[in-house]
Amino acid sequence: MSEEPKVEILISRREIADAVDRLAEEIRRDYSGKRPLLLGILKGSFVFLADLVRCLDFPLEVEFVQLSSYGRERQSSGEISILLDVQTPIEGREVLLIEDIVDTGLTTGFLLEHLRAKKPASLRLCSLLDKASRREVPVNIDYLGFSVPDRFVVGYGIDFAEKYRYLPDVCALVE
Repeated sequence: MSEEPKVEILISRREIADAVDRLAEEIRRDYSGKRPLLLGILKGSFVFLADLVRCLDFPLEVEFVQLSSYGRERQSSGEISILLDVQTPIEGREVLLIEDIVDTGLTTGFLLEHLRAKKPASLRLCSLLDKASRREVPVNIDYLGFSVPDRFVVGYGIDFAEKYRYLPDVCALVE
């Protein structure tokens, strides 16, 4: 069994918890009296989405979509495919897309366009992390946890080749 590369903590679990609380407050304010569909992007957003849902104290629904663009590489292949599409009809619904990280914007931009074609009443994006230095496609993030440097991040549900999801902090791989 090969040894996993070392990691360096970029964002601690305490900082993440504080950001989740702050984002939940912003979302509560904007969705007061509404019943939004929180749409998590698998697999990376599942921990963030679970923590966020526990902080929200109003009726909502949760569903997941899954896309593929990385495989086992550190760079997006640029070929985006939908592995699991939204099953709930979203026409006329308030939809909040939950993302772990917006990097190049290719995958997130692709998914936002795909969802807009389904005619939701509103479509907003909440991302734990933003790596704007790598952006190739403009993406508007309505609710943002943190901006991160151009390093490969893992932990808090985010993986590299299905490893590191278990780490409680957001970390960078150390070469």
